[in-house]
Amino acid sequence: MTPSPNGDNGRDERGRFTAGNSGGPGNPHAAQVGRLRSALLNAVTEDDMRDVVLALVARAKNGDVKAARALFDRVLGKPIEADLIARIEALEEQIGGEAA
Repeated sequence: MTPSPNGDNGRDERGRFTAGNSGGPGNPHAAQVGRLRSALLNAVTEDDMRDVVLALVARAKNGDVKAARALFDRVLGKPIEADLIARIEALEEQIGGEAA
């Protein structure tokens, strides 16, 4: 399928941007987020992170379910919903059935 230039949108007949196209405005907050992220990284040390993690582990061990969930999500990754797994298995069966 050939991309449509759709009038004067700065694209050629192949859908590529033409020379001189300024593109979009970008994310107006990206520079500020970058500065804030740098400030956070500069303010937090490895020891700070270790202390925070140890406090989170201690709270989880004492029965704080939210702390345990946060810890598991960060260490193991967020759980995959069972419906998604069932759909993937169904797709794998379809693919296997077509290949046979």
